[in-house]
Amino acid sequence: MRLRNALVALAAATGLAAASLSISLAAVPPPQPGTLTKYDITGTYVSGVSSGGYLANQLHVAYSSVFQGAGIFSAGAYDCAQNNVNTALLACMDTFQARKTPAELEQLTRNRAATGSVDPPQNLSGDPVWLFHGSADDTVARVVNDDLATYYRDFGARVAYNNTTAAGHAWVSPIGPNACGATASPYVNKCGTDVVREMLAHLTGPVNAAASTLSGKLVQFDQNAYAPGGNAASISMGREGFAYVPRSCETGPCKLMVTLHGCYQYFGLIGNALMDKAYLNEYADANNVIVLYPQATTMTGNPRGCWDWWGYQSAQYALKTGPQMTAVVNMVKALSAAGPPPTTTTTTTTTTPPTSECVTASNYAHTVAGRAYATLGQTYALGSHQPLGLWNTFTTSAIRQTSPNYWVKC
Repeated sequence: MRLRNALVALAAATGLAAASLSISLAAVPPPQPGTLTKYDITGTYVSGVSSGGYLANQLHVAYSSVFQGAGIFSAGAYDCAQNNVNTALLACMDTFQARKTPAELEQLTRNRAATGSVDPPQNLSGDPVWLFHGSADDTVARVVNDDLATYYRDFGARVAYNNTTAAGHAWVSPIGPNACGATASPYVNKCGTDVVREMLAHLTGPVNAAASTLSGKLVQFDQNAYAPGGNAASISMGREGFAYVPRSCETGPCKLMVTLHGCYQYFGLIGNALMDKAYLNEYADANNVIVLYPQATTMTGNPRGCWDWWGYQSAQYALKTGPQMTAVVNMVKALSAAGPPPTTTTTTTTTTPPTSECVTASNYAHTVAGRAYATLGQTYALGSHQPLGLWNTFTTSAIRQTSPNYWVKC
């Protein structure tokens, strides 16, 4: 099997110089412990990158009566993975395996809507959808991202698709710490263009210039209160979630933007890097928008802290009853509906680290170790471009997990 060299596009982008931008720098404020309280929310949107992009699409589709639009960096069409890690790896991030066509996934959506497991897809008609795929992104194949554009257009959404920026696999921000073509932690790249403004303008209409000083507060809340069963860790979500609330939203109407990080971007690993550098709070402050930052974390089967878009935690991951989907929507309801958050009981669980195991061609799709894939020269984590180990070509020889981050041949 011929595999693509993930480094080619990155090397080609090395010499690109970013155009100058007039931007405002305003560091995210220190978090304040608190709870999610009711605000006058006039519209709710969702955005995300990589695994967070997949979850953003799942939320928009399953809860199209709640979300009025979506902004997605680097992801494929609704339920591309079909509850199968092998399909996620080889068909929904790369093209080594056949994947469901947009038309087939559209029919799947209609069938699920008929049973009530997702909202009617007619709700998507007219919704603004902004999509992004960097030309140096070798983590999610361009044609997979194209499928997402086709899926939305076929349901009548108003799609804007930026696929010409020379970005790696990342959220793109005018204050990103990484070079445009990079694919590296914290996966926030600066590309000489303000695609955050572009996204917000498509989703919500004309936007005011970003604020140079933030007036609002960053609320740190307990996600256990919104997780089914009261245990966020059991569904691979962190204890802490965050919401940036501009001062103007305390007394007047505001929109709500739910923003979902990608793999290796969760708070427990990179701290506030995404919240600080995504350039959302600056626009939120000047345009009366609350930004909700839910947080995933690691668990057995999800060592990279990805959101569940392939079924590592629940076979219902893409339905309204998906545990992570339910938790995020509970947060949205707490911010936009009267009444206290759901009453839950918090329990404590202990996770036993997975034991090392060999992976062969016959058991690859059924093991935790199988949640990595190889491209020429590197092996990478599912839903990210973080190197796990090094060898020349994908091999059907057995390999062994020797630590959470590295792989060697047996």
